Amino acid sequence: MLIFVKDMAIRSGTVSFKPIMKIGAIFILAVAHVGAVFAQGKTVDGIVFDKITKERIAKVSVVDLNSQASIYNNLKAEFTIPAKKGDVLVFKKEGYFNDTIKLKDDPTLAVYLTRTSIPLKTVYIQGRFLTPQNQLEINKQLYNKAYGSLADHDLISINRNGAGLSIDALYNMLSRQGRNATRLRGIIDRDYHESLIDARFNNTLVASITGLKDQQLTDFMFKYRPGYYFVQEASDYDFIKYIRNNFRRYQRNPTAYSLAPLYQDKLDK
Repeated sequence: MLIFVKDMAIRSGTVSFKPIMKIGAIFILAVAHVGAVFAQGKTVDGIVFDKITKERIAKVSVVDLNSQASIYNNLKAEFTIPAKKGDVLVFKKEGYFNDTIKLKDDPTLAVYLTRTSIPLKTVYIQGRFLTPQNQLEINKQLYNKAYGSLADHDLISINRNGAGLSIDALYNMLSRQGRNATRLRGIIDRDYHESLIDARFNNTLVASITGLKDQQLTDFMFKYRPGYYFVQEASDYDFIKYIRNNFRRYQRNPTAYSLAPLYQDKLDK
């Protein structure tokens, strides 16, 4: 006699559990799949700071070397990126050394980046727009020794007795203070150059030409930032043409010029 009871077959007093085992296997696979989906959906949050000033740093590139996911943190220096324990995150910002973090159990990170140069003093003038030239003059006044008594004067001095070697200029060039002054002037000059680039290669202009916004705009401007001498010499026509040509390149390959992955074995050491 053969009786079917809810997918269980009973034949001559013997019960067949094959249908039940199949259902159980399907259930286990479904649970495992859901668990994998939740694992993939895990995110890591954090904030990026300047290691010296402790101020927040915006527009920092964050790349997961394992999944190749990449984002920029927001204007509050906060970021959220899909990642899991064991993944390696790389933080990159112009003017700072790259930092690499291997994720552990912490879902929230506080990242501190070290500047590649000495941070200059910040000056605020109420009710007045500060041009790069204004900032340069203010920096020269704030660090007047670097441009005054410790500046590189001519090594050859000329007086009524004739020409000769200037001992003061030679001392300033070779002394520790003189070397530091030279380095500081270089930092101020680089800061001035970057300010000139920012003044011309700005969000409003680039967005109006490309139509990009938010993270894509930040990504494009980071990857195709022009050099100082081009910004100084290019006409308005050439500058707009430069942006349009690079925008076409960006459309063809948005991932070009992204951060190159590091070797995993070096990170584990």
